[in-house]
Amino acid sequence: MQDVERILSQLPPEARRELLDYAEFLLQKYGRKGGKRRGFTFSWEGKLKDVKLTSVELQHKALEWRL
Repeated sequence: MQDVERILSQLPPEARRELLDYAEFLLQKYGRKGGKRRGFTFSWEGKLKDVKLTSVELQHKALEWRL
C-alpha cells in the first residue's frame, strides 16, 4: 500500500482523478468482498414471455438488426 500512496502523491490532480475513477471501476467489477465476482442474477428472466417467436427466430432478427 505504501507504493500506491507514494505513486499517488507524485501524480498531478487530473491523473489522481483518473486513477480514482479506475479504482472505482475495478471495485464495481470485482465487488467489495475480496475480489470475488458475483454470479448471474437472471434479472431478465420472464421478460420475453409475451414474445411469440422461437429462440432461433429471435437470433435471426437480432442478426438482421445488427446489419
